[in-house]
Order: sequence, then C-alpha cells, then structure tokens
Amino acid sequence: MTTLLIAEHDNASLKEPTARALTAAAELGGAVHVLVAGTNCAGAAEAAAKLAGVAKVLKADDASLAHELAEPLAALIVSLAPAYDALVAPATTSGKNVMPRVAALLDVMQVSEIIKVVSPDTFERPIYAGNAIETVQSSDAKKVITVRASAFKAAGEGGSAPVETVAVASAGDLSSWSGAEIAKSERPELTAARIVISGGRAFASAENFKRYLEPIADKLGAAIGASRAAVDAGYAPNDFQVGQTGKVVAPDLYIACGISGAIQHLAGMKDAKVIVAINKDPDAPIFQVADFGLVGDLFQLLPELEAALPART
Repeated sequence: MTTLLIAEHDNASLKEPTARALTAAAELGGAVHVLVAGTNCAGAAEAAAKLAGVAKVLKADDASLAHELAEPLAALIVSLAPAYDALVAPATTSGKNVMPRVAALLDVMQVSEIIKVVSPDTFERPIYAGNAIETVQSSDAKKVITVRASAFKAAGEGGSAPVETVAVASAGDLSSWSGAEIAKSERPELTAARIVISGGRAFASAENFKRYLEPIADKLGAAIGASRAAVDAGYAPNDFQVGQTGKVVAPDLYIACGISGAIQHLAGMKDAKVIVAINKDPDAPIFQVADFGLVGDLFQLLPELEAALPART
C-alpha cells in the first residue's frame, strides 16, 4: 500500500499538521510519499524530505498553485492518484477545501477527520460534536482521508527522501485568485500554539475582549481563541473561533475565560492536556472537563492573573 500525503506549508517551510498527518499516513502501512504543491516551494520540499518515514517527496512548482485554490490542486492530486492506494491530508481549512473535490472527481467516499487508524481500511472519527466515536470501514479501492492532526503525534526528523519534480495538471479556468485580507500577528498560530487562552460572550464587548485577554496572552506567549458566541457577537474575528464549527486545538494548556462549555465548543478543545476554566457560574458545564476551575468575576480575576505573571523575555 502506498500513500500520498498532501503537505500543508507556506512554500518556505512545513506546517505542523503535516508532520502529525504523516504519523497517521504511516499507520496505514506501506510507503508514504509527500506532495508539496506551491510556488517557489523548494524550502518546504526539503523540509518534507527530512521527515522520518517519508519515502519520496513530489514537488509541484507552478504559478497556478500559489494560493491553494481547490481546483488546480485537486486536478494535480487526481492526476497522481492512479499510483496510490490512499490520499491523505490534514483536516485543516485547506484540506477540507480540497479533499472533498478530490473524492468527488475519483467517485469515492471521503473518510473525514479520523483520529485513529484501526487498519488500512478501518478508521475512527468523532461524531455528534465529539460525544461519540464512529468506526468507519471503507470498501473503496482508493481511500481519500482527512486527519484530525491534534489526535496524532508529530513525526520527527531524520529522513533523507529524494525530491522529484512532477508535472502540473491543468484545471482550466474554473477559478482564479482575486485577493486576500490576511491578519498578521506575532502570536503563535491558533492550531499550533502550546498555550491558548479563549474568551466567551461574558466579556460583553470587543474592547473588553482585547483589554483583558491580550496582556495575558502576551505574557504567556499564547494564542487567543474565542467561543462561537463571542465571534457571533463581534468580540473576536472568525479565525479565533474554537469549536465544532471553528478550529480544533490540542495545546498543552487551554484557559477558558467566560465560556460556559457548550458541547460545540468542547469538541474543539477537549483534547488539551490541561484545561483551566474561569467562570462566575459554578454550575457551568466547562467545569466538568476542566482540570482546574476558578469561580469568580473574570473582570477581577484576569487582571490579578496578569499581575501575577512574570514579564515574558
């Protein structure tokens, strides 16, 4: 069995979900090849070649792949598919955008967000906002899989795989790049951060959300997250949302501030190693999953927490 893993990268380097998805791909058995598709992506291809367990790196360098549009990337993956038994990608925004199209073009069923490889054709995945685990067995000859990266350990380095350049398949004029508004931040990316501090609707305004959370995040070197209620209220941007309809995170430390703990939010953060909850309601569901809980007014407790933290050097 040979597996093709679609790398998540910024052309210069790999993103952590790739190394985590590689662990899942390796558990399928057989050789794992990594596809690095982008523009001027030699740096990412070299990084992929150093990952332990990679047999070969396929580099596709073309202007049409510069912005991870689903149509040209899916066309490339489908053109390579005949040589592979499984096509795997991290269940990131990009993976969720591209892989369903790949599955449709190949006329197979996608197996989404797996958290465990039982065998080469059988997988476990969460359903009902993580309240149940479903075992899925695929009878398709070619498997199309997305991996919930937080469920797997990242593969280490130590490999020296060859890098091979592949031709880029044309996707026609189905889509074109118009532009993007990208928010820049010195904080770590939410899904890769070791510490995440999140806020909920209890902050009452965008000004309070920023005023009380940012100083603590700066001292901890943490990423900032938010509940859907906080995002819907306009306190935080969409890319801060943690939960079933947002991002799934599994940091070493997750601090939930003013978040009640609806199952939709828990689905996005319950795999954190340590969960700390701050809420004025002692019966809030978040305390049922928290390792440490603090009952009180967050507008009083968060400034005290900030004052107790040493400045980050």
